[in-house]
Amino acid sequence: MAEEPVPHPLDPPKRPQGRGEATGSHRIVGKKAPRRRIAKWPIACLVLVVLVAIGVFGWNWADGELNTRAEAQAKACSAGDTPLRVIVTPSIEKPLRAAADRWNNAATVVRDHCVIIQIDALPSASVLDGLVGRTNLDSIGGLPAAWIPESSYWVTELNTAKPELVGSPAQSVATARSADYPLVGLAGKNIDEVQMRASQTFRQFLQQPAQQADFAAAGIKAT
Repeated sequence: MAEEPVPHPLDPPKRPQGRGEATGSHRIVGKKAPRRRIAKWPIACLVLVVLVAIGVFGWNWADGELNTRAEAQAKACSAGDTPLRVIVTPSIEKPLRAAADRWNNAATVVRDHCVIIQIDALPSASVLDGLVGRTNLDSIGGLPAAWIPESSYWVTELNTAKPELVGSPAQSVATARSADYPLVGLAGKNIDEVQMRASQTFRQFLQQPAQQADFAAAGIKAT
């Protein structure tokens, strides 16, 4: 067996091969290969496309929803508009006009009719005189579909003198001291079933929280 040559003292020492350095490799021991960075603009473009798609979908959905509601409302009012004239005592004119505006803006439907509330404010004594014939009915603008005096006293007087004019029982919608503000639906010429039903629905509407808050703001207690 050939003897291994003895290294010369001036020769450089041999370095052992490590895991990070292989024969013929240009890698440097202990250094990691640089990571390849991913470009950010394709991701940004993708996000933008997704957002645009969501926006278009949302717009189309909202537009379709509004059209569906409009069509449903048009179908609900298939019988057209019906006026509902309500005479009220002047002390509750403000909250009643606010309630009527809210009702009309909502296009409230009663038996396929969009009922439009009209509020007139007149003293209860004048209204009673017109209803029972002490004065001309034209003095109060004709027969209203509903009446809200400040007290049940006026309803009792009407029921005694002209019971045929009472279309539905009176019911209080608010109170203040000695006042109970009853709403009574009236009956007679030019008042049809839709108006009679609408006057009862409007009375229920006045007893809801939003309208009761209007009464409270005017210094009138809720029912």
